[in-house]
Amino acid sequence: MARVLAVANQKGGVAKTTSVASLGAALSELGRRVLLVDLDPQACLTFSLGLDPDTLELSVHDVLLGRLPPGIVIRSTPDGSDLLPATIELAGCEAILLSRTGREHALRLALGEIAAEYDFVLVDCPPSLGVLTINGLTAADEVVIPLQCETLSHRGVGQLLDTVADVQRLTNPRLRVRGVLPTLFDGRTAHSRAVVLDVETRYQVTILDPPIARSVRFAEAPGLGRSILTTAGRSKGAEAYRAHARAIAGGGGGAGTDGAAKPSAGTQATGRGASRGRAGGEGEAGGAPRSAPRLATPAPVQAVLSEAVMPEAAMPAVVMPAVVTPAAVMPGAAVSGAV
Repeated sequence: MARVLAVANQKGGVAKTTSVASLGAALSELGRRVLLVDLDPQACLTFSLGLDPDTLELSVHDVLLGRLPPGIVIRSTPDGSDLLPATIELAGCEAILLSRTGREHALRLALGEIAAEYDFVLVDCPPSLGVLTINGLTAADEVVIPLQCETLSHRGVGQLLDTVADVQRLTNPRLRVRGVLPTLFDGRTAHSRAVVLDVETRYQVTILDPPIARSVRFAEAPGLGRSILTTAGRSKGAEAYRAHARAIAGGGGGAGTDGAAKPSAGTQATGRGASRGRAGGEGEAGGAPRSAPRLATPAPVQAVLSEAVMPEAAMPAVVMPAVVTPAAVMPGAAVSGAV
C-alpha cells in the first residue's frame, strides 16, 4: 500500500513543486516506486518534468471527476517517477467538485485504485486552501510544509495548520504533520535562522533538517525538464533532498545526512553546508546551522475554520492572538494580527 505525502502551503513561491520533484527523484534513486500528483492548475510540476500542459489531452482533471481511471492518465518522467499531470482544466474541476457530495475524497478514491502499484505518492498541492488542497490532505498520511525563510512567508503556516486540524477532525483522522521544511535557506544570515526559530516556537512544529539552501541550480532545473538530482546531482540542494528521501523511506522524522532524525535547524549559525562540514557548491548559500533541542510534535492547532470543510471562498479569516515577534525577526517592534 502506497504511503501518501502532501506538500502544501497556501503561499506560492516556497518551493512546493521543487520539493515534490526532488523528493520523487531521490526516492526513485533508492529504488522506490513513486507517483507524483500535480494538483495545481498552473501545472508547474508537469512542466518542470518535461511535459507541456498545453498539449496534454488527459490529466488529473479527468481522474478527479471520475471520467477516467488514473492508470490511463499516468505518464512516466525522465527522473524515474510516474506523474499524474495537470492542465489548466483543473481550475474548472475545482468548481465542478464544489457541487458534488464527498468532494473532499475524490483524490483518495482515485489513488485507492493504484495504491498497490507504488511505494510512495507525493502530492503537489496548489497555493490555496480550496477544495483541491483539501483533497490532497484528505488523501495523505502526512503533510510537509515548505517554508521560504523570509519574514512574510510564514504568515500562512497557522492557517494551514488550522485546515489540517479540520481535515483530521472531519475527513482524515490519520493525517499527521511531518514537519516544516525550510527552503531558500541562507545559513550565513541571521534573518533565515530567526524566521525558522520563530515558526518553530510560534507553532510548536518539527523543523525538518537539513534545510534546503538557496541555489541557482533549482531555477535552472525546470527549464531542462528534470529535477536538480539530475541537473546538479552533487550540489548541496540535491544532497539535502536525498537526505530527506532517506528519512522518508526509512520511516523516520526529520532527515539528517544518514537518514536519521535530527533536531531543529533554527538557532545558532555555523556557516557549514547542509551536510555537516561540507562547503557549499557554486551559486549556493550556506546550509544548516547548529541545532537546538527538538521540540516535541504537539497536538494539532485547535482552531476550527468552519463547521464543515468548505471551499476557500467560504472560509472565514483566521485571526491569531496578538504575539510579539522575536527581535531577530522584527527588531524593536511588537506586531500582532493575522498570521
